[in-house]
Amino acid sequence: MSKSKSKCFSFTSSRNRCLRSAFTRSGLRPFSADLGDGTIMHCWVPKTRNPARPNVVLIHGFGANALWQFCETVPFLAPHFNVYVPDLVFFGNSVSTRREWSESFQARCVKRVMEANSVEKMAVMGLSYGGFVAYSMAAQFAECVERVVICCAGVCLEEKDLKERLFPVADVEEAASILLPQTAGKMRELMGYTFVKPPKGLPSCLLEDFIDEMCSQYVEEKKELLRTIAKDRKLSDLPKISQPTLIVWGDQDRVFPMELANRLKRYLGENAELVVIKNTGHAFIHEKPKEFHRHLKTFLLRQVSPDAKTSADNHQNGR
Repeated sequence: MSKSKSKCFSFTSSRNRCLRSAFTRSGLRPFSADLGDGTIMHCWVPKTRNPARPNVVLIHGFGANALWQFCETVPFLAPHFNVYVPDLVFFGNSVSTRREWSESFQARCVKRVMEANSVEKMAVMGLSYGGFVAYSMAAQFAECVERVVICCAGVCLEEKDLKERLFPVADVEEAASILLPQTAGKMRELMGYTFVKPPKGLPSCLLEDFIDEMCSQYVEEKKELLRTIAKDRKLSDLPKISQPTLIVWGDQDRVFPMELANRLKRYLGENAELVVIKNTGHAFIHEKPKEFHRHLKTFLLRQVSPDAKTSADNHQNGR
């Protein structure tokens, strides 16, 4: 289905409108920053920032946009944190005329959005590709990033892992055809990789509508982002971050296998803790959101102000 074809109704567009309303009800508003170098970054930011609350940046991955990926996480965190949800470059409403494909560039763009909102200290959580960006932010801006959450992101992968068949795909091009689906068949294949129990019975017209609305823009640019992730990548070149780090993984992840979670834990040592969510895959944030959010809140609220922790505890206890 192409954008040139008129549609009477788009479920995906309707869902996007509902999620934007949900973000707004959670106290967020859309914000755009012109970074002055051909890059415009969009971000959901607090309508009113509470200086007593910690700042948390949620960084999305490939697939659906940030609204879909964090539709349950934002309402959960918003009562206790100042939540920021950027669109990475070539996703959502963030664009650039620059041809930079590294996660370090994405990290610098996110950092500049935070500067535009006068945010000096923050925790960052990255989901899948967003985990690469979050890790890079922690490495580049250690004085600003206080805590790090890496969710199912193979930041410690090496280029040779593809050749040695650590992944179910043989090369980056095959991975791109799955992670950037352009047909209903490829979308079903992607869901098979990301969910332990993929949704069944979805009609092709619904999947095509989703692809048309969410997966048809900046396809070549996103392929370049994927190619850059693995190119010449070696663990010995990965900077070792010192911030407290939570690593969260689904035990049946087929996109980034558990070996990469264990490898990252070994690499970071005592600064990191690894949480494995059982019977979930790459999409554990949707398969078992309550379990994930419990671990996330516990980690983020360590060594923060007593007022913020009390507020969060009262919320969880229904008081």
